[in-house]
Amino acid sequence: MSTNEVALGAKAGGRQSAVSRERKAGMPKWLYGWVIPVIVLGLWEAASALGLVSQSALPAPSRIAEAFWKLCVNGDMAKHVSASAIRAGGGFLLGGATGLLLGVFTGLGKWAERTLDPSIQMLRTVPLLAVIPLFILWFGVGEFSKVLLIALGSFFPVYFHTHLGVRSADRKLYEVTRILQYSKLHLLTKLIIPAALPNILLGIRLSVGASWLLLAVAEMMGASAGVGYMIQDARVYGQTDIVFVGIILFALVGKLSDSLVRLVERRYLQWNNNYKG
Repeated sequence: MSTNEVALGAKAGGRQSAVSRERKAGMPKWLYGWVIPVIVLGLWEAASALGLVSQSALPAPSRIAEAFWKLCVNGDMAKHVSASAIRAGGGFLLGGATGLLLGVFTGLGKWAERTLDPSIQMLRTVPLLAVIPLFILWFGVGEFSKVLLIALGSFFPVYFHTHLGVRSADRKLYEVTRILQYSKLHLLTKLIIPAALPNILLGIRLSVGASWLLLAVAEMMGASAGVGYMIQDARVYGQTDIVFVGIILFALVGKLSDSLVRLVERRYLQWNNNYKG
């Protein structure tokens, strides 16, 4: 090996070690998402301490944290969160399961697609808030109407992306399954569902977000417990700090739900070369 080659190798090794040191010196990846929220909270707290904002309209983060802690201590937090989780979970499971089954059904059959899909696509364009008066007239303001409203909002993202995923499966793979003489069950479980899985999981992520969005609306139209009810009740009594607690709860639980779906994506989409994680 010549002297020049040794020098070039030493320089390359030095660059690699410098890059590795820079990576080690940098922040962990998960911290980058907290930079802007921390800065905003710091400026917000400073503005409140200096009297630049009204405490009744925009309470300081420390005051919101104090209200959060009081709700946790007296047990109201657990009551409201559990009631909301049951409603959102029930509505999501009902709407998501129905959307998945109908998406596969209309995606596989041309007759089903021509018959059902136009009507479903037409209903998808109707604003969900417009059907709330009908839900109240038909089902009252009880738990069933709330779960059904959440289910309706959860249905469309899962249905649309499942239908798209099934229809987008590679036709060459169908030819392979014919050669291998797959049964209809094996065709569904070994080809169609795996091929549509990226779209299905995307639909589930969107459906989870829609569930929490409609939960807030459903709980504000008549409830005795839940995060939406807590926000509405605090608004009536001018408790702005509790309103912010409810908003933060929706944000945290929504983000947690989305993160769980992303974990499922990482677990079951590693085979997909197009999946970026």
